[in-house]
Amino acid sequence: MKILLIHNFMQSSAPSGEGVAFENDRRLLERGGHEVFTYTRHNDSIDKTLISRANAAVSLFWSRSAYRDIAALIRRHRPDVAHFHNTFPLLSVSGYRACRAQGIPVIQTLHNYRLICPGGLLTREGKPCSKCIDGSLLSAVQHACYRHSRITSGLVAAMLAENRARGVYRRDVDCYICLTESARQRFIHGGLPESKLFVRPNGLVSPPALGNGDGGFALFVGRLTPEKGVGTLLSAWEGIDYPLRIVGDGSLRTQLQQQAVRTPAKVTFEGLRSHDEVAALMQAATLLVIPSEWYEGFPVTVLEALACGTPLVVSAIGALDELIEAPTNGLKFTAGDSADLRRTVLQLLGDAPARRAMQVSNRALFDQLYSPRRALESLETIYRRTFTTSGKPPSASA
Repeated sequence: MKILLIHNFMQSSAPSGEGVAFENDRRLLERGGHEVFTYTRHNDSIDKTLISRANAAVSLFWSRSAYRDIAALIRRHRPDVAHFHNTFPLLSVSGYRACRAQGIPVIQTLHNYRLICPGGLLTREGKPCSKCIDGSLLSAVQHACYRHSRITSGLVAAMLAENRARGVYRRDVDCYICLTESARQRFIHGGLPESKLFVRPNGLVSPPALGNGDGGFALFVGRLTPEKGVGTLLSAWEGIDYPLRIVGDGSLRTQLQQQAVRTPAKVTFEGLRSHDEVAALMQAATLLVIPSEWYEGFPVTVLEALACGTPLVVSAIGALDELIEAPTNGLKFTAGDSADLRRTVLQLLGDAPARRAMQVSNRALFDQLYSPRRALESLETIYRRTFTTSGKPPSASA
C-alpha cells in the first residue's frame, strides 16, 4: 500500500505519546513493505509574537498551507489512504478536504478527546468532566478549559461547533481509530458515527527486552502536567520510604520539585530521556506508577512497561482500568486518592513473589496482544476495511 501519514507534533519541551505513536506506525508500515509518505507540522513554529499566534488561531478553522501541501503530496504520490494522527492546531480539517477532493480515503486516530472536548482531556479542575458531551461546548468556555483562557477556549469551541454544523466529522472521515473500547464508547456518546469507530491500540515497532526489576527504585514516566496525577503521586510518597525516579518535563516541574522536599525518600527528577534510556529504567524499576487523573488514550508507557515486564500501579480510570487486570498485571488504586495510592504501592513493594509473577504475565500479555506483528496486522485490516466503506479501490500493491 501507499500511505500518507499526517501529524501535528506538540511542543518539543513537552512531547506527547501521540508523536511516539505516529513514529511507531510509520516504522511498522515501512518494515511491513508499505510505501509511506509523511506530512508533519510542529507547534514549536508558534512563537510568542502576536502575528504567529493570530495565524495559529486562523489555522484552527482552516489552514490554507496544509490544504495546499497535502493536495500537492497526493498529486505527486497518489496514496491509497491518508492517515491523520493529530490535526490540532496547525493543520485543521482542511487536510481532510484536500484528500476528499482527490478521492483519497481518510482515517483519523483519536489520541485524545479534542473532537468532543475543547480541552482535549475530559477533565476540569483535575477531575473527570463530561459537561461538553452531556451539555454544551460553552461549558468549556465558561470554565476556561483550554490553556486556562476563555478566549482560546472559545476559539476551540467555535472551531468544533463550526465543523459539526458543516458535517465535517461525519462526512469527511471514513474511519476513526479509537485506542480502547472505553474511549470508543465516549466518542459515540459525544456524537461521532458508531459505524466509523474502530478499536486499535497503539503499537511498538522495536519493543524492549524483558527486564529483571533489580534497580531498587519506583518509576514514573510522563508529562509533568496536572492530568497526569504527579502531585497525587508525591503526596502518596510522603509516607513511602523508597526511591522514586521521575522521567519527563512539563509546566509543573518546579512546583513538583518543591513538593518532593516533603518526601522521606530520595525523589529524583530525571527530565526528558531518550527511548533507550527510558527502556533501561523500566527494565530495572521495581514498579512503574501511572497515577493519571484523566481517561488517557492508550499510553505508550503502558506498552513499554508490559514489554519490559515491569509491575504496574495504575489509577482505576478509563483506559488504564480497561487495559490492566489486577493482580495479574499490577495493582489499581482510586484516581486522585493519595492515601489509596500509598497503600497500593506499599502492598506491592512488600510482595516480591507477586512482582515476579507480574513480570512474566506482563511480557506474555504484550507478546499475545501488542507485538509488532499484531500492531501491523491490525492497522492493515483497518486500511483495507476503509477501502470497502469509502468505495475507493486500492492500488494493485495494496
